[in-house]
This record gives sequence, structure tokens and C-alpha cells, in this order.
Amino acid sequence: MDFEVTLYTRQNCKLCDQAKHDLNDLQKEYPHNLLEVDIDQDQDLVSLYGHKVPVITAGPFTLTAPFDKRKLQMTLGAARDSHNHRVEDLGESYHKKLERKHRMTTGDKLSHFIAGNYLKLINLILVIYVGLPFLAPVLMNAGYEAAAQPIYKIYRLSCHELAFRSWFLFGEQPYYPRASAGIEGMQTYGQASGYDEHDLITARDFTGNQQMGYKVAFCQRDIAIYTAMLAFSLIFGLTGRRLKPLPFLVWILVGILPVGLDGGSQLISQVFTILPFRETTPLLRTITGALFGFTTAWFGIPVMEESFKDTRQYLAAKKARLGSKTG
Repeated sequence: MDFEVTLYTRQNCKLCDQAKHDLNDLQKEYPHNLLEVDIDQDQDLVSLYGHKVPVITAGPFTLTAPFDKRKLQMTLGAARDSHNHRVEDLGESYHKKLERKHRMTTGDKLSHFIAGNYLKLINLILVIYVGLPFLAPVLMNAGYEAAAQPIYKIYRLSCHELAFRSWFLFGEQPYYPRASAGIEGMQTYGQASGYDEHDLITARDFTGNQQMGYKVAFCQRDIAIYTAMLAFSLIFGLTGRRLKPLPFLVWILVGILPVGLDGGSQLISQVFTILPFRETTPLLRTITGALFGFTTAWFGIPVMEESFKDTRQYLAAKKARLGSKTG
């Protein structure tokens, strides 16, 4: 069984033509199956090999330009020896491995789909995840309370849904803060609802009324976090996925520290009474949440792109080899 050699090339490339000529000259000395792939047929291959062609892969070896016939001969010799040793040592298992290499498996197809569409999937998930909480008050206002309540219950698993820390739709005000937040000109939650502002269970379960409007099923900070994540994801896609990951220290200082100070000091002051009691404002929750969401997405999504890019390039090369073989 001859070993396989793949030549990655492109049109109007003199070095590519020379590499192909040298491979043909070495065919008798090193019998091999030559597959020729035009990288311009796939953007991932252009990204991988665009400034390196001609590129030759043979077994575990990769040869990139510039190289001469002597170096090519040495690479083919090493690839042939590696192939023969594997055939002798592994026998049937090596043949099965070669068979998998020479076809697109179900796992390959699934990986290729995810690697190529992960950003769209992230955007879709975030749109649904941020959008459903806004659907709840719309349904409540339309009189479909039975349809809205499951949304509130589901999101209660990941969010406190305290009414005095939530946005309201279809009411007199967009929010009803605690009196301790010190926001002038706004009717407080206690004044509008008539409930004790320290009764957290009631504040969690209260969804609103016709006068106050109806609560969004996500707190103000969570809305800011996931909306900012969606914003970065869209920006990342529109800029061609070229943004580099945010440095770790910047993520800590800009994303983690502000939300930690705002939310942490509020929690400590209200639970442990170590600090003077404080209630943060919708503006601070939104700013710190947005900073956390945007920087977290900036830190994580480009890292995902680097990983998925490797997968796309590997599978694009495999698909191109198979296409060249069948063609």
C-alpha cells in the first residue's frame, strides 16, 4: 500500500508548480498517492496555509515553502518509512485508522457544523435567554398569566427576581427601588406595592399589577450581563472574528472588580451587617453588569474561536483531501 501525499497549492504559484514537478520526479523512488488541493477553494485553508504554499503533508510530516528537491526527498523517505513501520507493527488496526482518515465520519460532520456555526448558536441562545424574561410581562399584560408564570419559575432557578431590583414594563415607572437606594423622584417598591421592602420572599414572588406594570423575569444586573455578552458576540462576528482575547488582568480589573465591589458590598452590608446598610441603584447594577458581561465575552469567545478555528482548518483539509481523491 502506497502512502499518501497531499500538496496544498494555489493558482499562479511557481513554487507550487515546481513542487508538483519534483513530486512527479520522485514518484518511482518513493511511490505515493498524490492529492492536490487548491487552498483558495476554502477560506479556512487560506487562513491556515495562505502564506506558506506550497505545503506538503505526508504521514506525520509537514513541509512548508521554501524547500528544495533534496528536502522533499528526505521528507518522502521519512514518510514512507513511518508508513511501512506502522503497517508492520499495527497491521489491521492501522488499516482501520486509515479508513477513518479517508472518510468524513458522523463525528467529523458534527464537529465541522459546531465549529463553523458556534457563534450563531451562542447568539441564538443569548437572544432566547435574554428575550424570554421580557416575554413574561408582555404575556401578563395581555392577560395570559398561566403562560407567563412558567417563565418566572424557570428563571427563578438562576435569578433572585426581587421586584425592587427588576425592570417593569407597562407601568407608571420602569423600576421601583427600595427606599434605601436613595433615588429621588421615584416611587419606591414599598410605596407602590404596599409590601414590606425587607420581605424578600414576597418581593421575589410579586410579578406586578396593572398600575405598577409587570416585572421582567430577570434582575437588572443579569439583563445587563447577558445583553452585553450578546453585544460583544455580535461585534465579534461583524468584525470578522479577528479580535484577540482580552488580557486576563484587564478582565479582572474592568469586569470582575466593579461588579464584585458593587454586589459584594451590598450583600455584606445586608446579610452580615459588617458594613453600613446599602442598596445599590439600577444604574450601578447595569453598568457593572454590562462591564462584567462584555469583558467576560471578550475574554472567552476569542479563545473559543481559536480552538474552533483549529478544528475547522483540520476538517477543511480533510474534506479537501477527500474531495481531491474522489475528483
